[in-house]
Order: sequence, then structure tokens, then C-alpha cells
Amino acid sequence: MKITFYGQNSLAIQIKDTHIIVDPFITGNDFSKDKVDIMDLKADYILLTHAHQDHILDAEAIAKNTGATIVSNYEISNHYEDKGFKVHPMNHGGNWNFNFGSVKYVNAIHTSSFPDGSYGGQPGGFIITAGDKTIYIAGDTALTMDMKLIPLQYKLDLAILPIGDNFTMGIDDAILASDFVECNNVLGVHYDTFGYIKIDHDQAKKKFEKAGKKLHLLEISESITI
Repeated sequence: MKITFYGQNSLAIQIKDTHIIVDPFITGNDFSKDKVDIMDLKADYILLTHAHQDHILDAEAIAKNTGATIVSNYEISNHYEDKGFKVHPMNHGGNWNFNFGSVKYVNAIHTSSFPDGSYGGQPGGFIITAGDKTIYIAGDTALTMDMKLIPLQYKLDLAILPIGDNFTMGIDDAILASDFVECNNVLGVHYDTFGYIKIDHDQAKKKFEKAGKKLHLLEISESITI
């Protein structure tokens, strides 16, 4: 499983011949808009954690270009189905076996509305299992005790956690979250994009290291493989 970072919470996940895009916010992100051409991205599926603009901005353009299926909560899926896109609706606690592996939609504590203010359902995260690898994409969330349910069913190889604070967990809560999900291998997301969520990279890595954990802070278009 190869995971590529495109800034904020935007990721590309390649599982064998299947390409997944998560929360595409690229053309509106000053860190990525001149480095990533969304028309070059491959996508069989687009996973959306919630409806905020910094997670859905490029979903329509990518889906139109690739024919990808949009996977999200019921309300977001209906929103895009009404526009003629292929969708797969999910809701909290639900699991589905796709051609690349299984996806479970799990709780997140945040808000969810489209840029025009219309209702975007309840926010969530995803647990993706493909072969013998499992990753947790937390989405935008506060630290929540629900995270402790995850290791009762899954052994994670990577936890993708927001670390920018203010709108989501910060560094200290993300370290606790990694304890809750019992995964010491963490990819940080949702930081630096706006003034409210800028972080000190060195300090963040040192805090994770002191806790016996590895924090990956990737450059735009940089990848890790698990």
C-alpha cells in the first residue's frame, strides 16, 4: 500500500492496480496548487471524510475526469449522486468489501457542511484493510474514546491523524490518539495550510519520538509504503 501526501488531508492511496484519492483539496492549497495537477491524478475511488471545502474542493473535477466512485456518508453521497456522479454511501459503523479491500466508516468529532452552508451529514474516518495491511484515516476529529474500539478489531500498520490543533487534535492529543488506536506509526495531516494550524515540525517530531512513536511529515507528493 503506497500513500502519497498532497497537503492538508489530501492523499493518494495505491493498492495494487487500484487508485484512491482522499479529501482532495489541492487547487485551493497554496502549498500544492503549483506542484500537483489534479488532471494527472488517477482515481478509481474518492473517499470524503466530511463536506468542508478543504476536503472536497477538487472532488467533482477529479471524479469527472476519472469516472471515480465517491465514497462518503449518506448525505454527501446523495449530494454528488444528484449531480450525476457515481457514489457509494456509507454510515458510521458500516463496512463494505470493495474490489481492493474493505472500508469501515468510523466516528469523528467535528462538523460537516458544504461551502454553501448546506448539511453535510456527520463527519467520519475510514479504516482500510487490503491484504495484510490496515490503515486508519481519522479525518478531522477531536480526540475521542471511540478510538479505543479500533484495536479491538484491527491491528493498524499506520494511523493518519490530524495534528494542526485549533480545528482538530493537536500534537499532544494525537499522541494520545495513537495510544488509543495502538499504533506508533503516524502520518500527520491537517497542518500548516492556514495560519490557525501552523506547527513546529521539529518540536512535533521530538514529542512523538519521546513517546516512542514515529511521526511522518511528508513533503507535497512524497510517499510512504507500508
